[in-house]
Amino acid sequence: MGLEGALTLHRFTPGAVILEPTGKEAEGLYVVYQGTVRLEQDGQAVAWLEPGEAFGYPSLLGQQPPSLTVRAEGEATCLRLSKGAFRQLLQKPGFALFFSARLAERLRLLQPVALHLPDLGQPAGEAAEAPVWLEAGATVAQAARLMRERGVSALLLQQPQGLSILTDRDLRNRVLAEELAYSTPAARVASAPAKTLPASTPLYEALAYMEQQGIHHLPLTQGQQVVGLLTDRAFLRRWLQTPLALLRRLSQADDPHALSDYRPQLEAIVQQMLAAGFAVQAITRQVSLLTDALTRSLLRRAEQALGPPPCPYAWLALGSEGRAEQALLTDQDNALAYQEQSAAGYFQALARQVLDGLLQAGLPPCPGGFMADRWGFPLAEWEARFDHWLTNPEGENLLEAQIFLDFRSIAGGLSLEPLTDRLRRASQNRPFLTALARSALVFTPPLGLLGRLRFEEGTINLKKGGLAAIVALARVYGLEAQSLTRPTLERLRAAALARVISKEEAEDLSEAFLFLSHLRLRHQLQALSQGQPPTNRVAQAALTPRELQMLRQVFLRIRQAQQTLAARFRLQVL
Repeated sequence: MGLEGALTLHRFTPGAVILEPTGKEAEGLYVVYQGTVRLEQDGQAVAWLEPGEAFGYPSLLGQQPPSLTVRAEGEATCLRLSKGAFRQLLQKPGFALFFSARLAERLRLLQPVALHLPDLGQPAGEAAEAPVWLEAGATVAQAARLMRERGVSALLLQQPQGLSILTDRDLRNRVLAEELAYSTPAARVASAPAKTLPASTPLYEALAYMEQQGIHHLPLTQGQQVVGLLTDRAFLRRWLQTPLALLRRLSQADDPHALSDYRPQLEAIVQQMLAAGFAVQAITRQVSLLTDALTRSLLRRAEQALGPPPCPYAWLALGSEGRAEQALLTDQDNALAYQEQSAAGYFQALARQVLDGLLQAGLPPCPGGFMADRWGFPLAEWEARFDHWLTNPEGENLLEAQIFLDFRSIAGGLSLEPLTDRLRRASQNRPFLTALARSALVFTPPLGLLGRLRFEEGTINLKKGGLAAIVALARVYGLEAQSLTRPTLERLRAAALARVISKEEAEDLSEAFLFLSHLRLRHQLQALSQGQPPTNRVAQAALTPRELQMLRQVFLRIRQAQQTLAARFRLQVL
């Protein structure tokens, strides 16, 4: 059957029932052509579909009556693809995948294939390969064969004088170029002693060290044992050189332009990564990592100017940096904890110097004032404040609690275990969780009558009722799951693993978060390219019909998740 003959036009009067649960299997796949149709469950409207949106396919896939009533909201016209044609098209993988997919899977289909950049902040050992060892007395010919068999470009040798390393470059430069015999002992041409670093070294420090030393392979140790081999592959050299260059520059205290150049360099890195197809979570993680490095550099400079800290301290990143989700539009959100009350004067001066440096680097002050010059206290006072927030979760107390639930220590040696312990207790505090849930309902998705997207002056805010709403939901569910992780996606995964929410809800919200993040970042970069400041708003005219349709479905899914949260804590949806 040809597609033309299988596609028919059907008009419905206001209130007409198009599909109903008491009937038989749907006659075909329906697509709204004009007007609006309403989905009902037990007589209550649960969603509205507009032109371009489809219905009837769950019934066809399950070969059973529809689960919802579909009714024309007003005058409505729908295209119907016959049941037989629909089943023929299901033989095409792309068609079948789209119509059998949940929201999370449809959102994945919209996103380009993403590259995942190694986390520069992780221990280098986590990015390393297992070392391959060459036996003592082996020849260069045996070494070459072992490299080929194992698919590696370097071998390790344990010799009396210490650890040695033999690379493919050594074989080219010291054996082939010098025309040595293949029976030459491998130990004779190996590099010794091999340079090493602890496996716990941050990846960006290990890669920077390799570049400084002019080496492409780095053995990593744990105690006296070699536990991995870090390889500077061409992929890493190509894509990490710009972040590494910025990280190195931030570490140079004598570079007078490092701060003023930080913002444009950061924007260039984000533009490069997005154009190269990196996943949005990889980009925001790198932005957060660079902000961490900037802050640590400023702290080192401040300590050099003020003298050594009189007691241990911890610099806290809050908000999106605390969750490692920073994008281009970000301000300063930070705090400071220190051991002794008597050191308050020193740390007030330290905070002022660091905040001034962040301002010079293009990070504006927090509009709410959550910055280390105002939020710097001895650890004992922080403990008292956490106790107060958890026992009196209302008004300003609740607002402050939400801000500091995302804290992450990025510098200093002060242990924050007393504060972490209070977060563990908060997961068992039902009144606090209820208050936190109530606050998560404030971020209402921008939907108007019949679930249509609500634009203000032709733009829609992707953060307020979208990203912020998902962050708030994940914060509640992550804490209820007794997870101490900070990133939104990790909180949702933890909640699903603990069965606080379903796996499907966690996946839907996660993909919605990534979709909104990618959309916002792309439009922020477009604004910068046009000489305009980045914002959280996107113009309706800048969105494709498909993006508008998916944006509406995302906001509807967020509203549904908020309704689920409200029911769980017996709250009213705002």
